Amino acid sequence: MGKKKNKQNAEPEQRTSHIAENRKARHQYHVIDTLECGIVLQGSEVKSLREGKVSLAEAYARVKDRDVYLVGCDIPEYKQASHLNHHPRRERKLLMHKIERRKFADKARESGHTLVPLKMYFNHRGICKVLLGLCKGKQVHDKRQAKRKQDTQRGLDRAMRGR
Repeated sequence: MGKKKNKQNAEPEQRTSHIAENRKARHQYHVIDTLECGIVLQGSEVKSLREGKVSLAEAYARVKDRDVYLVGCDIPEYKQASHLNHHPRRERKLLMHKIERRKFADKARESGHTLVPLKMYFNHRGICKVLLGLCKGKQVHDKRQAKRKQDTQRGLDRAMRGR
């Protein structure tokens, strides 16, 4: 017989398959709040995402007619899809609850705020998710200060490793 697991100490399995990350977003923006939301995709887009082919570099989210759309996300065509392929840079609808949509849309309309996709991944159930961030643009001096802080931290880590 196998061992029984203690249900109180059992942790849920959080297996996520990382597809893409917008690393420049954390450099260019202050991330105020984040929200995980679903995305409406076609079959050939999902196949292309499973191959890891996506670019979030120039992507942002736009509120249009009470819905939120991902704009500028480049998912290249899936070669084996033939004539059933998708348009690589089409607008894709993001799925979120009405309350979350209202909250994020109101904040996004404020001056200097924008909705930026930070990460795209498949969750443990195999569903594609987008981590959307409510961001405010950084000034040049903020970017320099963050770079200086990062370099200092890297030097401290290096010194601690050498001890």
